Amino acid sequence: MARMELNNLKKLYGSVEVMRDINLDIEDGEFIVLVGPSGCGKSTLLRMIAGLEPISGGEFLIDGDRMNEMRPRDRDIAMVFQSYALYPHMDVERNMGFSMEIRGESASERKARVLDAAKILGLDKLLKRYPKELSGGQRQRVAMGRAIIRDPRAFLFDEPLSNLDASLRVEMRLEIARLHQKLGATMVYVTHDQVEALTLADRIVVLEGGNIQQVGSPLELYERPANKFVAQFIGSPTMNVVPVSSAQGGVTLANGVTIPTLKDVNPVNAAELGIRPEHIDVVPLGAGDFDAVADVVEHLGSDTNLFVRIDGIGPMMVRVHGNIPKQPGDSVGLKLQRENIHLFASDGQRLRAEDALAA
Repeated sequence: MARMELNNLKKLYGSVEVMRDINLDIEDGEFIVLVGPSGCGKSTLLRMIAGLEPISGGEFLIDGDRMNEMRPRDRDIAMVFQSYALYPHMDVERNMGFSMEIRGESASERKARVLDAAKILGLDKLLKRYPKELSGGQRQRVAMGRAIIRDPRAFLFDEPLSNLDASLRVEMRLEIARLHQKLGATMVYVTHDQVEALTLADRIVVLEGGNIQQVGSPLELYERPANKFVAQFIGSPTMNVVPVSSAQGGVTLANGVTIPTLKDVNPVNAAELGIRPEHIDVVPLGAGDFDAVADVVEHLGSDTNLFVRIDGIGPMMVRVHGNIPKQPGDSVGLKLQRENIHLFASDGQRLRAEDALAA
């Protein structure tokens, strides 16, 4: 497998710098997911790793060997694209083994390798079918099988599930997770879907504007986001963020309510308060931090989403586990879970416990 090092990577299109000072170490066998909004540079970075985009500055290494000038086919990396790109006139077996065929490997060797990959992906009973006879998920598995056949040092995935419907995306997420467990291969995966990132990744790299905003495990990014951008990008539904001013031992909201904060968080430089919808408790009227009126109520069975309006603050979303008997227009009491409050400075950086020690 492969260990990758990205040292001060840059990408220029003419005089426009679209990626700057990208530093990242990817360990052998690690599953890394690149996430971010459209235009953040995640696919560009993946293509730089693959050799499909030239590197404008910095250095890219695989197992200590410099790859900057190495041709894509010489990097020993397999890439799975958003488009399946299957040959319509070839059956599954030949589609999967075609790279071996053009290299002149024997029919018996091709057949054995294809069968091994097909068993891993549950395609062994579909080898004689043509692409038009397959579902979208089966076609994507064929594309992954074609990559496995190569036995590469690393796999790259460029939004491979975006063409699938919701149920197939869930199924294919499980397939890719199982594939990583079986192969133990280094994988770099690009997606705009943060649910895919949270469920698949060993570590997530959050990109925005050509810069890395944070690198960490899914839980680390969810529980300890480095800044407001990461806090609102990771997690579904998104984190509530409202303006505050610092107060003695806490922060004051725009409606004048003061929220005490934990003793290890320094509120002096706080400009905004963040709280995830599931970290707001519904309590009896008058028993919480403030009361609110429900504008929209979504009964999802397992959860209930309340879109509420708070006088002096504005809209906020609350997620409650289970089904609660609330309807639009109902008033509810809300209490913020103190241990799950996030404070952000005016520059968007999260105030951490260690900031209190330095103040």
